[in-house]
Amino acid sequence: MAAPFTLRKIGVPPNSANLTEARRRVFDFFRAACRSIPTIMDIYNLQDVVAPSQLRFAISAQIRNNAHITDPKVIDLLLFKGMEELTDIVDHAKQRHHIIGQYVVGEGLVQNTGNKDQGRTGFLKNFYTSNYF
Repeated sequence: MAAPFTLRKIGVPPNSANLTEARRRVFDFFRAACRSIPTIMDIYNLQDVVAPSQLRFAISAQIRNNAHITDPKVIDLLLFKGMEELTDIVDHAKQRHHIIGQYVVGEGLVQNTGNKDQGRTGFLKNFYTSNYF
């Protein structure tokens, strides 16, 4: 269980001086998150649901979603939120279904093959396709 010690050691300082420093911190965060994947797999017993490479892809996808951001203060804020999320996961503050729902099924790593329209009336089908959602 060396991962929690590693996470506490990295931390996210409050302000990056420039974009280069913020970018370096993003890579440090990604490295720390990838190193904690085996611990996360063991804590939440995810071996039967997802492979470590798929979790690594989900982490990189989250980072790539914000690749267009160039303000170091915003990057620092996102890093703080990411570190908080990672710490919560490693400290077992979440349950297994949270991890599966947010990072496995939510990222499209697992395809849901069930038909969601089974047993619904025509009224409900029309309501769900309307402008209310």
